Amino acid sequence: MVHTRDALWESGHDESVEVNQRALIDKVLARYSGEFTVFRELLQNSDDAQSKAVEIRFETQAYMDRNSQTQGLEGADAGTKELPDLKTTPVHHWIFKNNGILFRDQDWGRLKKIAEGNPDEEKIGAFGVGFYSLFSVTEEPFVKSGDQWMGFYWKDKKDQLYARRGTLPAAEGSLNPWTSFEMALREAAPIPGAFDFTRFVASSITFMTHLSEVSIYFDDKRLAKLTKATGVPRTLEIPKGLKRSSASNIMNATGIKSTPLHIKADVMRWVYAAGTTKNRPLPTITKPIKVSHGGFLSTFSSFFSTSGASTPQRVVTPLPAEPVVEVDPLTGIESQVTLSVFSADVDVRLSTKMSAELHRSTKKNPPSKLTFQLIYTAKDEYDASIKEDEKQPFVTGSVFQGLRADLDGSGSARIFIGHATGQTTGIGGHMAARFIPTVERESIDLIDRTVATWNKELLYIGGFVARAAYELELDNIRTLWQGVMAYGSPKSELQSWLCGRALHALKFFTFHPSTPSSDVSAALEAAFFACSSPNSFPIMSTAGVGITTEVRLPDPTFSAFVKQLAVLPDEVLMEAKRMVTTLQARGMIKDIKWPDVLDELRKRPLPEEEMIACLKWWIGLHKQGGTPDLLRIRTDLLNAAVLVMDTSSEGILPLNSVQTFLNMRNMGSLVPVNDGAPLPKYLLPLNVSRHFDPVDLQTSFPWRELSIIDWLQHVINPEVTSADVQHDVTRSAPWAERVFQVLARAWPSLSKADQNNICMLLNYKTCVPTSSGFKRPDESYLQNANVFKDLPIVTLPSGTIIKGQLEKVFIAMGVRKHVELQIVFDRMIKTGDWTVADLIKYLVNVQTTLSAAEMEKLQATYAFVKENDEQKTRYRAMDLYEPLDSLRQLGLPIIDWGTNIKWKGASEEAKFLYKLGLRRSPHLKIIISLCASNDSQIRPLALKYFLNNHAGRYSDFDPSDFSDLAFVPALDQTTPRMGKHKEVFSSPEWASLGFLIAHPSLNAEALTKLKIKDRPEPSALVNLLSKTPPKDEATAQQWFGALAGHISDFSLMELKRLSEMLIVPAKHTLRIGKETSGLRWLPPNQCYFAGDSHAQFHSKLFSFIDFGSRANNFLRACGTKNEPSVEEVSRILLDNPHRFYELADGRDNFLIELRNIAVNRRQISSTTLTRMKKAPILLGSQRKRHQTTEKGSQSNSADLDEDDWDLQYDLRRADQIVIVDDNNGYQIFGDQIFTAPQEDIIENFYTELGSRRLSSLIREDYKTASEIKNSKVATETRSLILERLPLFLHEHTHSRPRISYSWLTEEKNFLVKTFGKLTVTKSLNYGDVRLSRGQDSSAAARRLGYGPIELWLAGHSQVDMYEVATSLCRLLFEAPKVNDALLLMTILSTDLKSLKRRGYNVDRILRQQKAERQAAEDTARTRAENTALISKPSPDIHSRPPPPIPKTSTRPVSPPELPPPTPPKFPGSFDPDKSSSNSPLDLVKLGAKPGSAIIQNWKRKLGIDSHRPDGGVGPSLPVSNGTAIGTNASPGPSGQIQSSGRRPNTSAVTPQSNITSNIDMAIKACTQEQGHLLRNRDRMQMVKESLDEGYCDISGRVGDLDLVGEMGSVNIFVSRDAPQLQSIMTTKHDIIARFIHVITPLGQIYKLPLTSLHIFYDQGGDLIAFNRNASIFLNLRYYEAWHDADVLSGNLSSAYISWFFTLAHEIAHNLVQPHNSEHEFYFSAICEAHIIPFGRLLG
Repeated sequence: MVHTRDALWESGHDESVEVNQRALIDKVLARYSGEFTVFRELLQNSDDAQSKAVEIRFETQAYMDRNSQTQGLEGADAGTKELPDLKTTPVHHWIFKNNGILFRDQDWGRLKKIAEGNPDEEKIGAFGVGFYSLFSVTEEPFVKSGDQWMGFYWKDKKDQLYARRGTLPAAEGSLNPWTSFEMALREAAPIPGAFDFTRFVASSITFMTHLSEVSIYFDDKRLAKLTKATGVPRTLEIPKGLKRSSASNIMNATGIKSTPLHIKADVMRWVYAAGTTKNRPLPTITKPIKVSHGGFLSTFSSFFSTSGASTPQRVVTPLPAEPVVEVDPLTGIESQVTLSVFSADVDVRLSTKMSAELHRSTKKNPPSKLTFQLIYTAKDEYDASIKEDEKQPFVTGSVFQGLRADLDGSGSARIFIGHATGQTTGIGGHMAARFIPTVERESIDLIDRTVATWNKELLYIGGFVARAAYELELDNIRTLWQGVMAYGSPKSELQSWLCGRALHALKFFTFHPSTPSSDVSAALEAAFFACSSPNSFPIMSTAGVGITTEVRLPDPTFSAFVKQLAVLPDEVLMEAKRMVTTLQARGMIKDIKWPDVLDELRKRPLPEEEMIACLKWWIGLHKQGGTPDLLRIRTDLLNAAVLVMDTSSEGILPLNSVQTFLNMRNMGSLVPVNDGAPLPKYLLPLNVSRHFDPVDLQTSFPWRELSIIDWLQHVINPEVTSADVQHDVTRSAPWAERVFQVLARAWPSLSKADQNNICMLLNYKTCVPTSSGFKRPDESYLQNANVFKDLPIVTLPSGTIIKGQLEKVFIAMGVRKHVELQIVFDRMIKTGDWTVADLIKYLVNVQTTLSAAEMEKLQATYAFVKENDEQKTRYRAMDLYEPLDSLRQLGLPIIDWGTNIKWKGASEEAKFLYKLGLRRSPHLKIIISLCASNDSQIRPLALKYFLNNHAGRYSDFDPSDFSDLAFVPALDQTTPRMGKHKEVFSSPEWASLGFLIAHPSLNAEALTKLKIKDRPEPSALVNLLSKTPPKDEATAQQWFGALAGHISDFSLMELKRLSEMLIVPAKHTLRIGKETSGLRWLPPNQCYFAGDSHAQFHSKLFSFIDFGSRANNFLRACGTKNEPSVEEVSRILLDNPHRFYELADGRDNFLIELRNIAVNRRQISSTTLTRMKKAPILLGSQRKRHQTTEKGSQSNSADLDEDDWDLQYDLRRADQIVIVDDNNGYQIFGDQIFTAPQEDIIENFYTELGSRRLSSLIREDYKTASEIKNSKVATETRSLILERLPLFLHEHTHSRPRISYSWLTEEKNFLVKTFGKLTVTKSLNYGDVRLSRGQDSSAAARRLGYGPIELWLAGHSQVDMYEVATSLCRLLFEAPKVNDALLLMTILSTDLKSLKRRGYNVDRILRQQKAERQAAEDTARTRAENTALISKPSPDIHSRPPPPIPKTSTRPVSPPELPPPTPPKFPGSFDPDKSSSNSPLDLVKLGAKPGSAIIQNWKRKLGIDSHRPDGGVGPSLPVSNGTAIGTNASPGPSGQIQSSGRRPNTSAVTPQSNITSNIDMAIKACTQEQGHLLRNRDRMQMVKESLDEGYCDISGRVGDLDLVGEMGSVNIFVSRDAPQLQSIMTTKHDIIARFIHVITPLGQIYKLPLTSLHIFYDQGGDLIAFNRNASIFLNLRYYEAWHDADVLSGNLSSAYISWFFTLAHEIAHNLVQPHNSEHEFYFSAICEAHIIPFGRLLG
């Protein structure tokens, strides 16, 4: 039954809730953390009681005792005693008295109630806990008021507080106006710091409504008396634009008043001498605002960057030593302070809900009206208080320091709620209002939602009042400033006073972070700025009080020329830094921007000094760059700026009219600028331009340097010349001379174009002073041209001699240095006065004055005759040759120099004639044409002249310019003739090919000068062979022999073309091989060199030639081969297999070819291999009975002897031929199938092409009689097999067993049973053949699925160990060989002694096998124990080995019982000094070099035993999907190379170039691992020395390695069985880095890209490295175990050696996959090819 709460309530009983009152009061008092808490609460209560005066008394026990004894005779002998120390003398009793309203009954009732505050909303008290602050100093406070008293005590001295009330005696209580609180201290202690306490009281009475006087006593002495007097309030007008209420509109300011407040203090020196516990406030040093300097770069982004504000730092100054007080300490010191109190009347409009919430929080109704007060200390009052403070003789300072403005944000300005709280305002003055405090009354409550709303509204009013006070003060300053400005500029003293007053107000209302809550100052600051528009904030500037939108931050960059713009004074920046920073952050005051500058430039012109400063500013801005719209700014600047040069109107120069400036370092030093010399009006005045770098003026303004041309154009301007005759170049000779002197000094530095322009300006002006007056330049002559007396000669008025640059100026202008040639010709030549020699002599004298045009005219003049010309025809000098005999012999025209004067080639006359064109030698074309002349007498002379003058005159001879002239003496066979240059060659060997050869008279030097080639161009030879191939074999031998020495001249394309041209004469070959007398021409690439192969049947299929070793070399370059390639033989075979077989003369030669194809099958293209799989090209044999046997016997095929069978052969497809791997099956079914020749190489080749093994086609069925239990034969046979099997496995190395020996030794896994009789039925299902034949057998083995291996023995006959071996091999190996069964049979049927005699190390092999098995079993057992399951398996579940490998698998499965080796070691067989029973392989026969012994030594270290014919190393640990160096992984069941055939026996040695080419191919094949994408290899050239048997799987690991990261260019892989794959890069980071450091130089030695090397890490196994698709992987685990410690210690040699050979081993796998002799050969070759650089690395 469920009872309701009401029912349960009715059934209960009441119990009181007990309160530990002592603990409650202690917890309440714990929140009162401020000083003077007791007096703060009592003072507030006194003001609430409308007290006018308060007395505070501290009484010592001695005083109380003395007072009780004297009964009121106070201080009768006080003056005779020494004053006590106020800091150490303990007092025992406090008395606090006020003369306010006496306690009423309700007051007495509230006094004893905790947390029941005064409900009067006009009173400050709200929480009802203030009185209980007395319990912090006393146990039992005692209160007297009127005639009543009340005492408090702890009942039974426990935790329950009681109050007792009574009536005072009539004498004591009547007419007593005082209410007193008496406190017997819990523990005697000194009074609170006397001075600090006095200062506290002075601050506390400031905002008290009624309290105006407080006296403090120590015993009977009055320490201090403080008196407050309030002046008459003055109503102020609220500044316009201020928002009187916040957005919520709860409180609205209705008016503002300003009330003066005067506080007077009379304090004993005794109090000052007691000192203070607080530091005296020290002045601070503030840093000025950081302004931009030249920062006009940001004009259009931010114009100037605003520096962040920083908090002023106090300068720590030690306190001065306390003065020695020698006066009476009881003397009083009077001080006073005057304050201004701004008070705002506030109307409160609250919602009903909010009123209720406030009532709940404060236990009183919120007021509807209230007052907000702010103390403002004006500048004068502040300075006065500072001065008074400085006058104090004590270090304590004034008691009014707490009331003085806090301009530095030290935190002395507080929020008053009746009295001071712990909350600071953040500005310079105190604030008082009806804030709702926290319980301890130390700060404002901003936590409670409703109370916080109330307090935030009051904070808005506080910000409003602060803003109003600030604006009223600034408005008063503005009025005073404007009043003074009406009478002119204010004087400096008055201006400084007004600025100081404004700065004081700005600092007073600067907001600092308040404490303990910074939200208070933040809210006040937000309201301070939010209550008015941001564009109306007043501030002092250099132009008086203005709003911030019109005032700018000063910038020294503009101060030199921006004078009228209002900016902040420096003292404001320095001392009001925080407020300025705030204004900047709020965007209320800006830096000087371009519009401000432009506005002032438009208002007034600038004098020179200011204009210079303005231009410097702009140049700096332009250099700085990055400012957008620079061009527009410059345009505005030039249009606005005006330069004032003097007071006259002509002295004003707009800057946009300036075009040029004078560079004093250039043309300025040349151009006359004084004596009234004319200068252009568009020139920047020199007084301005001399202050600037000309480069800056030119780059920053659209001005250019005043050039000589500009100046010259100005001085010859008609307006200038007409205005001043003295400066007219056409009328004033001195000025013209001065102008020419300026031009002469400037002439060397002028460009050709400027010189021409000057000449053009003066050419047509009569500006040259001459002996005949002013003349044009072309009418004037220089002094040295004075040939005729009537010529006008240039004459300067100063008499200056015309030479040097001045002469050059006149000459350039056209003034003549000599008389014109035409005049000379007219006056002398035509009159016959001068001869040719005289003419040449005169011209030589004046040649320096001749112009280029005159020289050209002389060169074109027909003025000369040639020798022996009776007609005296005139020629130009260039048409004639100088008079020399060598030139006369050639029949050339010679100048007629006459006989009077001997010709001298070095004379000045000859040199002048050479200049006119007189030829000194014939031109190259002329001399070559003379060499090809029809005149047989001139030809040798011309050739001799050419050869003799080749170096000096004809070195530029180019035969291609004379390709059509036959000018070279040559022989055509033996006939002399002239040949064209391209037809003649220097080497006589080309005569046989029909080419012209040089005449023997031409020596080597002559051939070189004539540039005769020694041989024809390859293209010409190709064309010759194409058109006319050799006519017979003799000619071919001669031609090809000649070409053999120049094979390198032919390009690859030309050789390819030759290889396909019909140029090789070869004799016809009949089908039987007989030669005919006829010839046919074949391309070289279809011919083969006759050698040892010539006798073979290949000659019946291919054309073999032999033209001698030299000619053969040429044909070899053209594609002729030594013998047909495997690919070519294969194609011939595919074209006609039966003809091929016929030409091979039967089976034996055909098999030789098949072996060659099989061994070199990697050289066959994939396309050809595909065709071979589908074509009947393989030789197969089928057994057929003798005809006599068929007729005379019906016995079983298996019972016939070999002599009873014949073999018949046929060519079949691979899928039609079977590989015999079951001899018994072959005996039975050999007459029904075609089988492959029983050779390993051929069988493997057949398998690759698709042939199947016979064992895979035969199914065996077993039929037995009853089992013979407990057969001794079975037991002995099983023991024998298990005993000898390790020997067999040790010798069997070409493949791995399918199951492990340890698994086989378990009883349940290998069963041997004996039956009465055993019959085996074998069935063949192949193609159309369906046969079954049965026979008795002595042994058979079988295995069903994963079950055990069962060996069945026939009990009726003796066990045939061959049948046992055959049966077991089929189960042990995937693809057993016939020899496997024979080997196992031998080991089983031979006693141990015989085996020892045959070389088997029986004891050692068995011991080692046993040790390995034991170790494997121990490891497996330990692993099984560690991972065993709790539950046990069912009894019928047997242990089974892993399933057999499917027939399609190409890799064996590793037995799980064999654990990976724990410590890394080289895997391999036994001691290297132990040889196998087989014959060692002769390395010399394999082509190994004598120096390869060290390679073999390292191969043994790597586990590669080269002394085994198959390259194996004995039994090895299985590796999953990879191959360890030195291990012999088993091949797959099919398709793998297991060559046992010998390489072809040939005497030909493979060229070293082929080996080197293969090594380069192997190295270049190395590539980066790209996942599962396989890379095809290029075809490799066959090296016969490397061919040998043996194979192991070296294919890379696939699927079990994950890429986890990269370091450098090396990818890092980790095996999936490793824990925490991704952490390897971190845990092994340093080891990997050192490993890469080791392999990097090795990769550089091999020229391997680092990306082709990969590092992998696994948990176990013997895999040191592997090669997967030409990507090399190296095991980090082996490096770490073997080499890392050495590498870490600085020894890298061992690591270098080990991994050098490891890399060589893996690179060799790019050429050869199996570990056979071929791989060994390339491994050695790679090492030897790089051993020298490796030696340098080690050294």
